[in-house]
Amino acid sequence: QVQLVESGGGLVQADGSLRLSCAASGRTLSSYTVGWFRQAPGPEREFVAAIRWNGDTYYTDSVKGRFTISRDNAKNTVYLQMNSLKPEDTAVYACAADRRGGWPKTQRYGYDYWGQGTQVTVSS
Repeated sequence: QVQLVESGGGLVQADGSLRLSCAASGRTLSSYTVGWFRQAPGPEREFVAAIRWNGDTYYTDSVKGRFTISRDNAKNTVYLQMNSLKPEDTAVYACAADRRGGWPKTQRYGYDYWGQGTQVTVSS
C-alpha cells in the first residue's frame, strides 16, 4: 500500500506561484508513475501532469510552460511547481501513484493510489 499526502495549497493572487507536495509513505515512489489531477466544482477530475519513474514528464496543454512536475526520490516526494497562476486553475489538486505500465498516464483509472487533495484558490 502507498499512502499519499498533499500539501502546499492555499490562496494566491493571479500571476502568483505555489508549490504542491505529494509525500508518500508505505512504499518508495521511485518505481511509480505519479500524476497530479485537479477537480473544480463539478463531476470531472482533470489530468494536470505526470512524471514517470525515469523522469519523463507530461502535461495537459493548459499548464504547459507554467507548471513543472518533479520528484525527489530521497524525500519520497513529488512536487508540482505552479507559476503564473490563473483563476481558472482554482481546484482541489490531488496526486496519484501507480506502478503499472502505460505512458502517458492521463486517465484517473490508471492510478491505484490517491491522496485526499489540497485546495488551490487563485483570486483575480
